[in-house]
Amino acid sequence: MAKSFYKAQWGKRTNGVPLISSKLDSIRSFQFEVQFFNVPTLDVDEADYTLAAKSVGPVGFTVDDIPVDRVNDKVFYPGKPSPEEVTVTFDNLLAKDTTGHLYLWFKSTYNPNSGALAGGDFKCDKMTILTLDGTAKPTREINLFGVYPKSFKTAEFNYSTNEFHTIEVSFRYDMMDVGVATNTFGGG
Repeated sequence: MAKSFYKAQWGKRTNGVPLISSKLDSIRSFQFEVQFFNVPTLDVDEADYTLAAKSVGPVGFTVDDIPVDRVNDKVFYPGKPSPEEVTVTFDNLLAKDTTGHLYLWFKSTYNPNSGALAGGDFKCDKMTILTLDGTAKPTREINLFGVYPKSFKTAEFNYSTNEFHTIEVSFRYDMMDVGVATNTFGGG
C-alpha cells in the first residue's frame, strides 16, 4: 500500500508545534546562461557566444501518436518526434552588443530588408541553456542542436516602467539533450 509523504510528515511535532516539511518543496529558479556554439554570423573569435537570460520558456520534444484501431479496442504506438520552439528573453543588452548580434543572426534566416529567405548557413551547431543555483553553481544543462532564430521581438518602449529593456527571441531546433551540467561558462 502506498504511503503519502505529506501525511506522514504533517503529523510530526517539534516542541508542540507542527513541523512543516520542506523536503518536497519546488526548487527555486535563479538565473540562466545561454551559450551558442558556431553562430554563422559571428566572427571567429566570438564563435562561442554566452549571454545572460532573464527567462527561458519551456523546452520540449513531443512524439506524435500512431493510433491503431482494432475491432474492440484502440492502441497507440510512438510516431514521429517533433521538437518545439523555445523563447528566450535577454535583458543584458549592452554587454556584447546582444541586440545587434541576435538581429544579424535573425537576418541570416529571413532578411526583412530584401525579403530573402535563408540561402546559406543559418543554423548554429549547439545552444546550451545552463541553469545556475543561488550560488551561481551550474546545476543542469539543456543542449539544443541545429538551432536558428525564428522570431525577434523587442520589449515595449515605455519610459514609465523601472525595468531593463529586453529582447525576446524564439529559436527552432532539431534535437535536444538534457543532463547534469558539465560546463562552466564565462558569464554573460
